[in-house]
Amino acid sequence: MNPAPEKRLAEARQFFQEHKFSQAVPAYEKLTQQFPHKARIWFEYGCAAGGAGQLDLAERAWGKALELEPNNGELPLQIGHRYQGLRQPEKARAAFERAAATDPRGINPRMALAILLEQNHRFAEAREAVASCLAIDPRDDQARYFAALLDRRENKIQDAERGLRDLIAAGPTHPYVQYASRYELAEVLNRTERFDEAMATLAEAKRLVRALGDTDGMLKEYDEEAGKYRRATQALPANILRTWAKEFPEKSREPIPKLAFLGGHPRSGTTLLEQILGAHPEVAALDEPSAFTMIAAGMFNASPHLSPARLNVIRRRYIEAVQKELGGQSEEKLLLDKNPSPTLKLRIWLRIFPELRVIIALRDPRDVVISCYFQNIHLNPFNANFLSLERAATHYANLMEVWLAVRQWEGFAWIETRYEDTVADLTQEGRRVTEFLGLSWHKDQARFHEKSSQKQMYSPTYHDASQPVYARAVSRWRAYEKHLGAIQPILEPFLRALGYA
Repeated sequence: MNPAPEKRLAEARQFFQEHKFSQAVPAYEKLTQQFPHKARIWFEYGCAAGGAGQLDLAERAWGKALELEPNNGELPLQIGHRYQGLRQPEKARAAFERAAATDPRGINPRMALAILLEQNHRFAEAREAVASCLAIDPRDDQARYFAALLDRRENKIQDAERGLRDLIAAGPTHPYVQYASRYELAEVLNRTERFDEAMATLAEAKRLVRALGDTDGMLKEYDEEAGKYRRATQALPANILRTWAKEFPEKSREPIPKLAFLGGHPRSGTTLLEQILGAHPEVAALDEPSAFTMIAAGMFNASPHLSPARLNVIRRRYIEAVQKELGGQSEEKLLLDKNPSPTLKLRIWLRIFPELRVIIALRDPRDVVISCYFQNIHLNPFNANFLSLERAATHYANLMEVWLAVRQWEGFAWIETRYEDTVADLTQEGRRVTEFLGLSWHKDQARFHEKSSQKQMYSPTYHDASQPVYARAVSRWRAYEKHLGAIQPILEPFLRALGYA
């Protein structure tokens, strides 16, 4: 390319990286007209279209890229990952299978396929994909790790431990496997009540994770962001909703479907509750969609001018995005957006959606912190908090301080629900929350796990929420009590405020 097209490509990529998809799509369209035989540009065009929610255009662009480079095994692998991000598991599977067929000895496409199959609870097929990797290379780190993970998923605890210990002893070179194998072993040790060894193994895993990135920088970024939202919320008076109602009265609002937000801190039982509520035939439940953060909050924060007309545009874009994700199956249903992290942004939720019903999942803060500490989640400024118990407790405090402030506000519909109550009596607590949404309890809700085990879920705890309710996670913190002394002062105010003292 000469300098001018290179500049246009750089601009298109910049739009994409900044999530300015409405600008990225036409920029890439022009580039494909100028360079119709460059598969990489068609691939990026598809990515931009996917980000804009134009799935048909994304599919056409990716199809063109594959047509131009039919023997490029890396291209369908990347497209498969993009389909995963767009929550199109069947299309992702087809892309991974094409990548594997293109590269008969490729480990990565087969591992991507195994992971996708496991997330869809198709364990036998996931085993076959892992076996194909081990047939290519019996010592492959990823395949050995995932075989052990499948053992634990299928409750073959001894086999899982043996495989993980052998893998760790062999000194895996794959960076992810180095720490992920220790996270898995820690979970096995927790299940078999070897709690001190579990904590020691977690410490090893977290030491390896810290070496992979600037975690201090990530935590600084998180503290600035979380502090901004917390202070902005706490500064508002208890009657703020009445003020906002005058600025955006009901007569000025475009009608939207019934909408509820299910939040709380991660690992407080939000996924379990979402599955119970989502089993109701009149509820369309969304499992951690990106629409609020990427569209609603993004548009809200982009301009200080919040006229009724602008608020209506934000509402419309958000509803269009979630309905597109639901695939047109949400007509006449109540939309339930389950996503713990945006609890920090309840101020924005209620400004845009005054009619919103809010459900906050609670769980003993000590159990929440321990559970977060055990999670092996992709490292980013949010999840970097879970590399230490102290930071996990600080993260809990940041988010729940927002909720304790917002629940003092006058004039909106909210309910708190305890994980412990759901575990003790699913029907009673599930009925209470269902009726809060204006619905009657449905018999299918008691069998939620039957539906959950037949679909892909996007929460890190998807496996747990696809099983019948179990009580082993209640008061889990007691086994780790001696490790919690330093964080007790951080959690104490919330133990009292939420009734867990």
